[in-house]
Amino acid sequence: MRSESDLTARARIRDAALDLFGREGVNRVSVRAIAAQAGVSPALVLHHFGSKDGLRKACDAYLVEMLRGDGTTPDLDDTSRIGSMIEDATPIRRYLARAFLDESPDAAALFDSMVAGSERWLEQCVAEGWVRPAADPHARAAIYVSWLLTPVVLHAHLARALGEDDLAETGATLRFSGTAIEMLTQGVFADERVRSAYDKVRNERP
Repeated sequence: MRSESDLTARARIRDAALDLFGREGVNRVSVRAIAAQAGVSPALVLHHFGSKDGLRKACDAYLVEMLRGDGTTPDLDDTSRIGSMIEDATPIRRYLARAFLDESPDAAALFDSMVAGSERWLEQCVAEGWVRPAADPHARAAIYVSWLLTPVVLHAHLARALGEDDLAETGATLRFSGTAIEMLTQGVFADERVRSAYDKVRNERP
């Protein structure tokens, strides 16, 4: 349940912007449209945020705030935070996808924080013995985060390919997650032939 402070006009404007920016993209949405959805005047939008770009920056900052564990640094060592955000908030999911596709500066910073947090988490799991060591831990973390964000950025295409209406629904989430876990724990290829081909190409590079 939302706190009283989150039911202010400013929060309603932000939520309306998150929804509309995520659906249509920042460039296609007007301040007037955001104001209408929030039930306020365009002047009040500008009063709180200064401009549409200021509102976009506030939306980006809100994404980071959602993932903060201690109020100062994005706490992404527990990757369940990412999954929870993806599953529970469709407007947030849409906005996040749009922010990454539009290469928003704050989204870029968020991605980098997610990679850093995931790298720490995976290395801790290595120390605990339930994740294999990696030759390049940073690259592994970056690719791992990319996989986590796949249902966000490619939501419509992935849902269509899987024959699902909404990947955030419990059944679809379990199907996607179960398959991902199977691939990550059991692998995809039956033997070392793919690895050998890769090593051959890498060693032949000048």
